[in-house]
Amino acid sequence: MDMSSDFERVLFFEHARRTAEATYAKNPLDADNLTQLGGVLLELSQFQNGPDSKKMVQDAVDKLEEALAINPQKTDALWCLGNANTASAFLIPDFNEATVFFDKAAQYFEQACELEPHNDLYKQSLEVAPKAPELHKEIHKQGGLAQQAMEPGPSASTGAKKQSSKKSKSSDLKYDICGWIILAVGIVAWMGFAKSNVPPPPPRY
Repeated sequence: MDMSSDFERVLFFEHARRTAEATYAKNPLDADNLTQLGGVLLELSQFQNGPDSKKMVQDAVDKLEEALAINPQKTDALWCLGNANTASAFLIPDFNEATVFFDKAAQYFEQACELEPHNDLYKQSLEVAPKAPELHKEIHKQGGLAQQAMEPGPSASTGAKKQSSKKSKSSDLKYDICGWIILAVGIVAWMGFAKSNVPPPPPRY
C-alpha cells in the first residue's frame, strides 16, 4: 500500500470521525452513529503507534459498547467489537493476557453469526478467529506488532522467494487476518459514513 493511499484513508476517516462526533454531540443515543464512530476509531487506530493505538482501540470499544447498550442485537456493533478485541489482543505482548481478548472477540463474532447466520463477513470472522492466537505468537516472536503487522510487507512474489516456507506461511496468515479485518472495518465505516450524508429520518420518541 503506498503512502498516498494511506494518507487518503487517514483523511477520509478523520473526516468521518469528525462527522460522527458532531452527530454524537447532538444525539448520543444513536446506535447507528455510535457503531460508525467505533468503526472509524478502530480504522484510525491502525495508523497510530503504541499507546496511542491502544487508547484509540479502547475509545472504539467504549462507543461500540454504548451502541449495544442501546440495541443489544445490533450485529454490526457486535462484529466491530469482535474486531476491536482482536486488535487489542495483538497490541498485548503477553500471550495469556492477549488470549482473554481473543476469547471475547470469538464470542462477539459468534453472537453476530447467531443473529445473522447468512452474513458471510460474520461467518468468515468466526472461522478465522481461532487462527489469531497462532498469529499473535508468530508476530511477537519475530519482534512485535509494530514492525510485523502494521507496516506494509514485501509483495507476495518477493516474499516467497526470500523467506523460508514457515516464515512465508506466517506472513500469509498475518496479512489474511490483519488485512481483511482492516479492510472490512473500513468498508463498514465507509458505508455508515455514506449513509450519514443522506437526510436523517425524523426522530422517534
